[in-house]
Amino acid sequence: MAAQETQAAQQPSVSNGEVSSNGTAASGQVALTDATAEDPQQQQQQQQQQPNAWQVIKGVLFRIFIIWAISSWFRSGPSTPDPNTPAGAPRLPSRNLFPKDTLMDLYVYISENEIFTDFNNTEALFWYQPDLVYGDWTTGESGDGCFERYQDLDISESVKQNGSIYIHIYFTKSGFHPDPKRKGQYRRLSTVHATRMLNKYKRRKFLKTKNLLTGETEADPEMIKRAESHGPVEIISHWHPNLTINMVDDHTAWVKGSVPPPLDQHVKFDAVSGDYYPIVYFNDYWNLQKDHQPINETLQSLPLRLTYCPLSLWRWQLYAAQNARSPWNFLGEDTYEQSDDDQDSVKVALLETNPYLLGVTIVVSIVHSIFEFLAFKNDIQFWNSRQSLEGLSVRSIIFGVFQSLVVLLYILDNETNFVVQVSVFIGLLIDFWKITKVMDVRLDRENRIAGIFPRLTFKDKSTYVESSTKIYDDMAFKYLSWLLYPLFGCYAVYSLLYVEHKGWYSWVLSMLYGFLLTFGFITMTPQLFINYKMKSVAHLPWRMLTYKALNTFIDDLFAFVIKMPMMYRIGCLRDDVVFFIYLYQRWIYRVDPNRVNEFGTSGVQQSKDSPGQPAAGDTTAAITDKPEGEKKND
Repeated sequence: MAAQETQAAQQPSVSNGEVSSNGTAASGQVALTDATAEDPQQQQQQQQQQPNAWQVIKGVLFRIFIIWAISSWFRSGPSTPDPNTPAGAPRLPSRNLFPKDTLMDLYVYISENEIFTDFNNTEALFWYQPDLVYGDWTTGESGDGCFERYQDLDISESVKQNGSIYIHIYFTKSGFHPDPKRKGQYRRLSTVHATRMLNKYKRRKFLKTKNLLTGETEADPEMIKRAESHGPVEIISHWHPNLTINMVDDHTAWVKGSVPPPLDQHVKFDAVSGDYYPIVYFNDYWNLQKDHQPINETLQSLPLRLTYCPLSLWRWQLYAAQNARSPWNFLGEDTYEQSDDDQDSVKVALLETNPYLLGVTIVVSIVHSIFEFLAFKNDIQFWNSRQSLEGLSVRSIIFGVFQSLVVLLYILDNETNFVVQVSVFIGLLIDFWKITKVMDVRLDRENRIAGIFPRLTFKDKSTYVESSTKIYDDMAFKYLSWLLYPLFGCYAVYSLLYVEHKGWYSWVLSMLYGFLLTFGFITMTPQLFINYKMKSVAHLPWRMLTYKALNTFIDDLFAFVIKMPMMYRIGCLRDDVVFFIYLYQRWIYRVDPNRVNEFGTSGVQQSKDSPGQPAAGDTTAAITDKPEGEKKND
């Protein structure tokens, strides 16, 4: 299969859609071409997990703003006292060892060793660029201070067999050499060194799926053999032909120990002088994950295009914030790869989206986040202060817990992004909390489970049982079951016959998840039925519904502007239909002073309680005072 993925002779091709790492358009960047199609298994995974691009943009931009604000606050703060100095005197600000307009030379070496010492090997020298000016933005072929170097690298057998290849960068002041053995030509304070591994190791997972009835699979036989020989996960070395070397044009008086993260990972101080070296940054932000190609035995050489460009401090902070991963070290490498895939959708949106549309996206994303917070806050406040359950569908709340549990188990079984797992888990906890608000939950210590564990008991609240709500709720779910059970059975048979699964457990979860995703909106109809029977919508949390509806309209906008799965677009549309029915019910069911509201009081009762206000008519019986016979007739 490895031979199918890449051809023996690969030619570099020009990619006009790339953007260079310093933010300018790059029409001459090189991209590896793959003559063969992707693996069917990888295509299936990409179709199943299509990220929501505009939501990822919203999260990334918010993270950039927070890191930038924290960095600015730290930079403007006072210096940190050094306990090793007498009387705790503050540390003195440092300076850049390379002043502005310093004349310098660039040495680039390619080696399979992480520590480079073979300076006399001319074959290892990939690029020598003399007489560069530090902080110059006007030289170069394009007049932007950038220089390029392209060459095909001959690779050894060890690199073909998942070996590593490193790039070693040396900036020296003009007249000096990076080799420490050359006395008189080497000076420590005049040499800046940076090393990076050029290839990238990525995990390829083999999903052993099959038809549970026939035992057959559509996976490639070669992939099945590799899965049996390499296990469920294979580590493969990948290559991207483009890399930018940025020298940050910065002369900030950094204080050692006070550089905010993640910038502190790049600012290196000299132990003797206390000054810092110029910041050398390997910029691969615009290298998309899909453009990385595997390295195998069929390749004889690898194309490499290096670009040297100056970089401003502000833009470097943005790049460093995006590539910062230190707070997530405890999540493992899988989370890193998932994060890279999520950021790819952001990069594609930045490259392909119209600038005006992108600006509108950012503004609306911020508004969407505000509405999400307000909807969440009002939902919690509504259920926390709720005294009466009259008019509310308790069964829908219970079904929502089941739905959230199925979604959580499904994403855990499919190894979805960790952030998504946390958000779904928090939503499940909130749904469990709502159960305690709509039902009386108690511990029965007398009838223990196996004689050891107390038994949980659930009992409907009196305001729910004594009103007509319970009767209407049961009636709605009875009618709903006539529609849901046949659909559920048909979908289960379809999933079993035509979809491959890892096992019976995965089949149950994927079948339930797909059914809820397709027909889950039907569970919102019992509340509509209760509103219709009670001829009232006063019991609904209208603030929360309004914020959620506004978010749904925003989702509609981006669902048809940004590339998204068709099921997601249909889901946004059907939620709008349900909300418009809510609005129609609010319009036809006018305000009635005799009707009991969501707090268990009516307008007539409030008029009586108000001093100096006469009663507004006869106090007719509320719906909770109807005889049992009338409730059944309704």
